[in-house]
Amino acid sequence: MEALISGLVVLALIFFFLGSGVWVFAGLLMVSVTGLTLLLDFPPQRIGTIASSILYRSASSWEVAAIPMFIFIGEIIFRTDISNRLFRGLAPWVDVIPGRLAHTNVLGCTLFAAVSGSSAATTATVGKITTTELRSRGYNRNLSIGSLAGAGSFGLLIPPSVVMIIYGLLAEVSIIRLFAAGMIPGLMIAGLYMLYIGVRAGMDPSKAPAAKDQAPGWRERLWALLDLLPVVSLIALILGAIYSGLATPSEAAAVGVTAALMVTAILGQLNWEMLREAIMGTVRLSAMVCSILVAAAFLSTAMGYLHIPQEIAQAIAAIDLSVWQLLLILAFFYIVLGLFLDGISILVMSLPITLPLIAQAGLDPIWFGIYVIILIELGQMTPPVGFNLFVIQGLTKENLGTIAWAALPFFLLMCFGAFLISMFPGIALWLPGVLYG
Repeated sequence: MEALISGLVVLALIFFFLGSGVWVFAGLLMVSVTGLTLLLDFPPQRIGTIASSILYRSASSWEVAAIPMFIFIGEIIFRTDISNRLFRGLAPWVDVIPGRLAHTNVLGCTLFAAVSGSSAATTATVGKITTTELRSRGYNRNLSIGSLAGAGSFGLLIPPSVVMIIYGLLAEVSIIRLFAAGMIPGLMIAGLYMLYIGVRAGMDPSKAPAAKDQAPGWRERLWALLDLLPVVSLIALILGAIYSGLATPSEAAAVGVTAALMVTAILGQLNWEMLREAIMGTVRLSAMVCSILVAAAFLSTAMGYLHIPQEIAQAIAAIDLSVWQLLLILAFFYIVLGLFLDGISILVMSLPITLPLIAQAGLDPIWFGIYVIILIELGQMTPPVGFNLFVIQGLTKENLGTIAWAALPFFLLMCFGAFLISMFPGIALWLPGVLYG
């Protein structure tokens, strides 16, 4: 009973502090300190000792170094003409299938996600060229905007993903296995998106009209592959190093930064101003993510002292829910959180509670990582705080409600993807099992 009261107090504190508009990391710290002081009567000295040990442990973790590195890669590429090259490289190949250039949103986001690790960066980089191009060619606005909102979230699921690294650190599971587990589900959902676009365009060709000029030939398609070479080479280098076991995610990220700088220099787009902007963008985002990580670790420790996760797990066990009932409740829980919070905040606040439930149900934590990331992706395209919606609104000046409505079919397709990996866990677990046993 005491743990239930403690849980309700902590929940109320979270809503109060985060609802008051303070920074997320500050809100989490205040929840932790207030909870330990009010509920357990911890003196400031003891709270300071706990906080200092958590700060040291978080700062000394080698895996954390991968976060700013992957963010830096995305910041560098965002400031090049890679988005133009992606469009030019993909356009001749997709122009002959139903849906035509609308597929460039999905394929472009899939490729860029494999080097950036960020949903917002993926949406912004691909969208800054495709939103203009598709509109000028008369493509259905809902189809082009919705596919971008849905595919932009691949930055969280397709490795290397910053959110995967955070999950791996918090859940204490192999980040390399998580990277392998996310690949096939990411490609599967991309395939669902492309199938939907093809069916919609096949039923109504005016949604994706054919170009007025002559269709591209094989010679033009082969030449177009050169435009994909910068991104494909980065993908091969980063993921190849990780999957082959030659490098850890942190080492592969460092190699990726070097390669991204070399590619930018070869393209003739590396200059001091661009580098300064990329570094400043990386510092701002990395400071935000890492401060939230430390605050979340503190909150997790505070909840442990209050015995909240253990008591909730025991209460759920007493209800005797089936695995399917548990997953359905968790899906609803994460989708509702996605309406109000960003993905990283959802992850760091929820895992201390949900991980014990998953362990008790006998579910694989690697599989659950992919499942929960898909659910967090859904929050990227739901108002009022869906990051992808705001990015697209900045690119297109469309109404937020219009963008959310356009994204609805892709939201439902991603829900179907979550259902598929629940029905067939091997979709996520097969590749890490093959690569690492």
